[in-house]
Amino acid sequence: MPELPEVRAQAERLAATHVGEILERFQPITFTALKTAMTDPSAAISRPLDELTTRGKFLLLSFGDQTHVVHLMQGGRLIADEKMSAKPRNGIARWRFVDTDALLLTEAGKERKAGVWVLSGDPSSQAPLAGLGPDADTVDLAGLAAILASTGGRLHGVLRDQHQLAGLGRRLANEICHTAKLSPFAASSKLNPDEVARLHAAIRACIDVSLEFERSQTAMVASGKRPAEVHNRAGEPCPICSDVVRAVEYNAYTVNYCANCQTKGKVLADNTTSKFLK
Repeated sequence: MPELPEVRAQAERLAATHVGEILERFQPITFTALKTAMTDPSAAISRPLDELTTRGKFLLLSFGDQTHVVHLMQGGRLIADEKMSAKPRNGIARWRFVDTDALLLTEAGKERKAGVWVLSGDPSSQAPLAGLGPDADTVDLAGLAAILASTGGRLHGVLRDQHQLAGLGRRLANEICHTAKLSPFAASSKLNPDEVARLHAAIRACIDVSLEFERSQTAMVASGKRPAEVHNRAGEPCPICSDVVRAVEYNAYTVNYCANCQTKGKVLADNTTSKFLK
């Protein structure tokens, strides 16, 4: 799933070409595209796109007091649509503009979870944005310490919890834990001040590396091409110490780590019922 760096870089690319353009039509293409029913999307017609920004993993298209909130989910993309074909491949929704290319929301695969929330007024107080934690790259050290102290979960899960820190997913959680030299299964509330400081620095560093990479691309790239030292690198040597990168497999995702760098050499059991290293 695209995380904060990928979504933000794509927003910057599209904002450069579409902010200020007048909306001609908003068109849900699939039955599942529109996630809201109360706000009429047609109210944004003839209004300029004031901003194209992000919040966590969401894209926000602002037309006056109406905001279109887009979640790409696993296989979604928001792209410039030059062809504007009647039945675009994987098309979910389309924004047509008067003097420039349309924007097309697509979703590969069969999940059909990507979609658009059309909101009136302050979007931050409404679903799906209400309840999000701060964007991960905006939280200060004291704020991070407070978040960690208030939760009892394992570190990898806390990093991916959008109610705690918005914008991080599986790849960045793996990379951040490795960069901070912390076990992905460490109890977040038991980290000492030095460990919290390392984690804070790692969050900023990993997001910055990813943002720099994404901004060098012309479009959002496949997940396998994004920078990673341990994510999806099981069996390969750790670039820091040359020990083998290991994995803990779940049904929906994988936790990658280096035992030498992160768990004092202890190998975590590769099943969901084991007692993991704290």
